[in-house]
Amino acid sequence: MAQMAVQSRFDYQAYIICTSPRSGSTLLCRLLAATGVAGRPESYFHVPTLAAWQKSLNLQTVDYEDKASALKAVFNRARSKGMGESNLFGLRLQRKSASFFFEQLEYIHPGVSGDLARFEAEFGKTCIVHLTRQDKLAQAISLIKAMQTGLWHKAPDGTELERTSEPQEPDYDRDLIRKIIEEVTHYEDAWSNWFSREGLDPYRITYDELATDPETILADLITHLGFDGAVAKGIPLPVAKLADKVSEEWKTRYLLDEGHNDTRAK
Repeated sequence: MAQMAVQSRFDYQAYIICTSPRSGSTLLCRLLAATGVAGRPESYFHVPTLAAWQKSLNLQTVDYEDKASALKAVFNRARSKGMGESNLFGLRLQRKSASFFFEQLEYIHPGVSGDLARFEAEFGKTCIVHLTRQDKLAQAISLIKAMQTGLWHKAPDGTELERTSEPQEPDYDRDLIRKIIEEVTHYEDAWSNWFSREGLDPYRITYDELATDPETILADLITHLGFDGAVAKGIPLPVAKLADKVSEEWKTRYLLDEGHNDTRAK
């Protein structure tokens, strides 16, 4: 853990992890936070309404002169939380939250052209990170199981870290799996289109790379952000994989049901 805030040697003041659900972003965010130099990346703009942002950031929803003032208060609070004790603001941005978020940046920076330019006008020089899961079938199964069972994350010792409902047994649903594959594929395509529109070549990380060697992936990203990658050494894993025998059974069953012809699941 770093003992004092240090500045990125590349002058980055912020980074965005562009991702979609069940791509390993919670693991990556917690690892980054544990380094002490990369802020506290979270989904500060997850639910796409101003009121939801204010509530999640413990801000009042009234007593602002106008919408611009309310948005500035939100962005200032998010920046403070997302920096932690560091000099770098970390943000996880899900694709389904992105359009509304960038629209609000445009509202308070109408004279600036481009989403990234408006983000940088508000948060400073920014590194774009793309975290993706190539196995869309596994991603869909993971998302469905989390929604059905209510368990989203657990610690390596089995302790539940995030639960949204009472425990329930997961139920295989071929049509739902197909629908979620289409949904997460759409998110992936939308990010790719956004990178193209903005002329960006993001720093890319895959779920499999992160899951296989988290320390190396973390060190490489920290180095890319302009810090000493050695801060990644020895950080314990903050979350455990939730994939299990049921996940494998669903995957096998779905591929059989689809006749092995669903290329989106490859």
